[in-house]
Amino acid sequence: MAWFQRSQTNIDDTRPREMPDGLWTKCPSCSEIIYKTELESQLYTCNKCNHHFRIGSKEYIEILIDKATFVENEANLTSGDPLEFSDTKAYPDRIVDSIKKTSLNDAITTGIGKIGGIEVTFCCMNFNFIGGSMGSVVGEKIYRAAKLSLKKKIPLIIISASGGARMQEAPFSLMQMAKTSAILAELGESGIPFISILTDPTTGGVTASFAMLGDINIAEPGALIGFAGPRVIEQTIRKKLPSGFQRAEFLLEHGFMDCIISRNNLKSELTIILQWFKN
Repeated sequence: MAWFQRSQTNIDDTRPREMPDGLWTKCPSCSEIIYKTELESQLYTCNKCNHHFRIGSKEYIEILIDKATFVENEANLTSGDPLEFSDTKAYPDRIVDSIKKTSLNDAITTGIGKIGGIEVTFCCMNFNFIGGSMGSVVGEKIYRAAKLSLKKKIPLIIISASGGARMQEAPFSLMQMAKTSAILAELGESGIPFISILTDPTTGGVTASFAMLGDINIAEPGALIGFAGPRVIEQTIRKKLPSGFQRAEFLLEHGFMDCIISRNNLKSELTIILQWFKN
């Protein structure tokens, strides 16, 4: 069962001048100071170390989808409160706060658009909405997106960025792992391509379900990908983990990824992949 509802003087020139807020940002990887306009033109990647900044569905749609072709669907689905859950605040209040903060109704945006002229069903998670956690709405929207791909016989693309299952929905959240995996199996049986793109971070129940089930699994450089966090694993096995453990490059080396593609090349590479599937 899906738990959701439909909703919407004079200045001393000798003193150093302060930079206006919001014009510059610092790379968390190499500490390079980057002008924000320049960062946007580089698709939110650092020109010094190639660090990929976390971005949301709005930015990915602008980067990947052909101009003026994206049509969002299921935008009004919002989470209910099946468990009447409360931690530091009540779950409905947390949802309302996240909606106000992000102008999104939940942690995933879905719709139809074109990449290189090829029509696709497109899903993109939003990490800034409760850590991109997967609740009933995320599972339901992926399910409906996959059903739409089945109906229209067009490829499905999902961009993942998640901390895992949404604890405020407990078992209803965990059910989405099976739900999304089942519909992707139907997609595979029908020969409809599913391309999974894993970004930083993709963890927990999302990694343990749909994110790793792509016909092609693509990662962005340096993305953290795994189930449990490295610290939890080290405490459990009482051993030091290898350098780079759970990063995209480590997973590619050990056969868990098909390729790593920089954001600057992602659209062109996706177009080639989609044309290959089409032929």
